[in-house]
Amino acid sequence: MITYLYWAVVIALVVGAMAFFAGRMNNVRLALAVAGVILVGGWAAYYFHFQQIFVKRFGGVMSISVPEGEVHIGATWKDDNLWIENYDPETNTCVFSEYSRGALLEGRVRIKNCNPLLPGRLPAAAAAAVLPEMPATQP
Repeated sequence: MITYLYWAVVIALVVGAMAFFAGRMNNVRLALAVAGVILVGGWAAYYFHFQQIFVKRFGGVMSISVPEGEVHIGATWKDDNLWIENYDPETNTCVFSEYSRGALLEGRVRIKNCNPLLPGRLPAAAAAAVLPEMPATQP
C-alpha cells in the first residue's frame, strides 16, 4: 500500500510539473524535461533507497529468487538490508548473500563444509551420528 502511495506522489509531481511548465509557462520542452527528471529521480530513489525500507517497516512486497541448485535456509534483516542464507548441496557450502539497495554493494559469505542438518543432505556417517534411529512402532 505504501508503494502505491509513493508512486501516486511521484505521478502527481509529474502531472503538476507538466501543468505548470506546459500550461502556465507555455514551454512543452521544459515540461517534458522536468517530468523526465522527476520520473527517473523517483524510480532511482525507490530502487536504490526506499524499496527495502517500505518492505521492512511498512509491509511492502518484494520478490527474490533462490539460485538454481540451491536450497533456501533462512533470511534476516541487518539494518535495512536483507541477508539470505542458501545451501548448495553440490559443494556442501552455505552462502549468506546480502540483498542491498540497488544491488550495488552486496556482501557474500561462503561457509565451506556446511551441513545445515537438512534431511537427506547429510553424509551417511554424519546422519547416523546426529539423527538417532527411530524404533519401529507396532500398530
